[in-house]
Amino acid sequence: MPDAAWWRGQRGEWYVAIQFVLFALVAVGPTEWRGWPAWPFPGGQPVGILGAAMMVAGLAVAVWGGVMHGAGLQALPYPPEGGTLLHTGPYRFVRHPIYSGAVFIAFGWAIWRHGWLTLVYAALLFLLFDAKARREERWLVEKFPSYAGYQRRVRKLVPFLY
Repeated sequence: MPDAAWWRGQRGEWYVAIQFVLFALVAVGPTEWRGWPAWPFPGGQPVGILGAAMMVAGLAVAVWGGVMHGAGLQALPYPPEGGTLLHTGPYRFVRHPIYSGAVFIAFGWAIWRHGWLTLVYAALLFLLFDAKARREERWLVEKFPSYAGYQRRVRKLVPFLY
């Protein structure tokens, strides 16, 4: 049974609440703060292509990870009853492809929008998913002891890097 601290929920509900706030900030939040320097990167097509490519790649990875989960897909980090451990598809390259894809989309959108604050929101989303994944993995190791070996072989959020 998951821990029952009232402020975070029994199955990690607070992670989900915060992630949706950060999704909203990335999508429609302010992009600048008065007094911050202007966006230093060149505008135009090269930056737009980079941002768009990151969003497309992130969407593909997140959807692929979601499809692999099928009906067992949920936003909560606590593993569902009857869930299985995935090691194939995008899970060969990154342990949390849905989180990873969402982070790539967020950073791609920030680059596309040329928004300093949007980059900050994307970085906060990355930190939240890192913490959420860390909590989820403690539960996964309890439920699936073989998960510890998988952790040693496959990166958490950024394929081949982190």
